[in-house]
Amino acid sequence: MTSPPITSRLLDIGWCALVPSTVVAVYLGIGTFAVLLIGEPIAATSVLGMLVVVLVGWVRIQRPRWLAHAPAPRPKSEIPHFGWTVLGCTVLAFLAGQSLALWIHVTAGSAGFDASNQTRHAAGALATLLLTLVTAPASEEALFRGLIYPLLRKRVHTLASTLVTAVVFGLLHGNAVQFAATLPLAVLLALVYERTRALGPCVGLHLGFNLTAALVPAQMLGALANPVSAVLLCLAFAGCAVGPYRRVAAGTETGAVPDVGGESVMR
Repeated sequence: MTSPPITSRLLDIGWCALVPSTVVAVYLGIGTFAVLLIGEPIAATSVLGMLVVVLVGWVRIQRPRWLAHAPAPRPKSEIPHFGWTVLGCTVLAFLAGQSLALWIHVTAGSAGFDASNQTRHAAGALATLLLTLVTAPASEEALFRGLIYPLLRKRVHTLASTLVTAVVFGLLHGNAVQFAATLPLAVLLALVYERTRALGPCVGLHLGFNLTAALVPAQMLGALANPVSAVLLCLAFAGCAVGPYRRVAAGTETGAVPDVGGESVMR
């Protein structure tokens, strides 16, 4: 017996609130304990990230049905064609996010972003690079695309799962500047995961995004720190993302779980 439409919608909304809030609360709770135990925020975050990768990896390998959702992954032969579109969208995601973030920082400032930068500088270049290029891409993809997104998709559609995951991903960075910078990337990564059901491509794109942000001086992007550039680039990214979204959303269903048996979905 199916639930009435209103009841079903309320259950969907509750699920979209319960899943990310529970996962993030546990994550932050363990993170707070790690900081108190270790004392150095960057080192504690790295340890927490490794723990997340191990735990989520174990679930995806040993209990794949817990995170499996319909429809089944598309054939690998279709992915290269999808990949070229994703690369173009990734460039636009970077430019749109950086433009919006720079505009916010120039006009309103961000104490949270400045404090985050000071913490990274205090930790040293090596620790910061390891966090930015290794720990963060692996752990954040495991947590968001490897755990939160598939749990949401077990009940709600691709669009809702993508938007909720992206917003929570941005909010977890703790300040408006990084929220704006990472939001377009988070949308794209959810679509990539939906298409491939693999964390490898998501980690690779995330790493490339972080590496580009680290290598490209802010002065080179200074011309983008205005509302016109931010709006135009965000619209360009949204238009580009429509293509991948239409591909992954075609024929999707919610609620049904494909028969994956004992096969691992961690690739």
